[in-house]
Amino acid sequence: MTALGKKISASLTALLLTVTSIWTFAGAGVLADETPDDPNDGIVTATELKTDLLNEPQTDCPTISAASYILYDANSGAILLGKDYDVQKEPASMTKVMTVLLALERLELTDIVTINHDMAVAMDNITKDYVKLGLQEGEEISVKDLVYAAVLKSANDASLALGMFMAGTEADFCELMNAKASEIGCTNTHFSSAFGLSTPDNVTTPYDMALILNEAVTNTDYSEISRTLNYTISPTNKYSSERDITNGNRFVSTTKYNYEYYIGGKTGFTNTAGHTLCAAAKKNNRTLVGCIFNAADADIRYSDLIKLFEYGYSTFATVEITESEFTPLIDEATMQIKDLLSDTNLYLSNQKVALNHYITTTSSRAQLGSTNRIDLSEAVIDTSAEQQTLEIPLCKVYSDKTYLVGTLVVEIEKKAGVVEINPEKKTNLTSVRSLLVTFAVLSGLILLLVIVLLIFRARIIKRRRDEVTKRANML
Repeated sequence: MTALGKKISASLTALLLTVTSIWTFAGAGVLADETPDDPNDGIVTATELKTDLLNEPQTDCPTISAASYILYDANSGAILLGKDYDVQKEPASMTKVMTVLLALERLELTDIVTINHDMAVAMDNITKDYVKLGLQEGEEISVKDLVYAAVLKSANDASLALGMFMAGTEADFCELMNAKASEIGCTNTHFSSAFGLSTPDNVTTPYDMALILNEAVTNTDYSEISRTLNYTISPTNKYSSERDITNGNRFVSTTKYNYEYYIGGKTGFTNTAGHTLCAAAKKNNRTLVGCIFNAADADIRYSDLIKLFEYGYSTFATVEITESEFTPLIDEATMQIKDLLSDTNLYLSNQKVALNHYITTTSSRAQLGSTNRIDLSEAVIDTSAEQQTLEIPLCKVYSDKTYLVGTLVVEIEKKAGVVEINPEKKTNLTSVRSLLVTFAVLSGLILLLVIVLLIFRARIIKRRRDEVTKRANML
């Protein structure tokens, strides 16, 4: 076979392989341009996933009495239900979640705290109607005792002692609190108190509070501590007897509001903040966090949170996303890219997958099932570039909605020692039209070549016939 024939054959083979691969994966995921009747126009992006469900009409939503609240899916980061969830409000003693979180991260439970003069003065300034453990100047008490007193009894002096022990002053400790809040994604939180003093500049939001509580129950022993019913504080150098404390949280201390999936939380109340409550629940490895600000009364905040949790678990489904389920599509896409690069001076140098591990959608939608898709429609290779990175979307497709769940990151580099001949050339990975045009041109060339050969052959045959006729006449 001639060199031209080999080149034509290779081009046709590549075209057939590309078209075949596109149609082969059409059932499990679209690997090329979307068809006109594709129902999934308008992909839900990673940013939109947070609030997407709030835009869907939901029936039988529970009525919540609080001024503001949120139901947050900790696995996926989705807000399931909410009202004024980004509006700043006073958290009251829910502030202590952050104080105890930092204490559990930075201190050992066996560390001993000595109540110094500055701590004692600060504690004396706590309003008399605020709950206290009764710490005294010079008293030596363990971090563990202070933590349990802050969470179960909501002892404000215990929380203040922890903060000042970590940072020296309450103001310096609040800087640590605000830095931690920012680190875990809070954008509307400002702490000016270690224990929840009623003040306009000690504020957070239901959304931020959900992030803080989730951090505490996920990465520290806060869940175990906050679910403890009774705790005994050991005698100290200022108290010769033990001090028994009982958890004031009714999720733990009562049968009426006992919720089997409860894994931790914190109550709060001041005259300006009203009744507040944050709680986390875990069912089938799915964690939901609810926060209520300014509830109508002390009891209803518990029943409201239970209603939120039950609605969240029954109405929504959190779907786990694994890289393995995209492996066949990724392998096919990689093969196409390498095939298209084979006739260029470029090569695929590296690839990696960045994936959201969970998405939350409605239970009814999840029950209908889904397919996976790699969207190559915008992937373009620039053959003039020394290096380039393609970010190819990975999508989970439901009957009426498509979620962007990750990205296939492909790095392409120029081969060493190769001189660029046509720097202006660009290749669209999924342009079937271009491939078909190429196919048509090549087919035309082959047809033209065949026609030329047939004409040439006919002339040779005619010439031979004329020669035979001429010799016959001479005879």
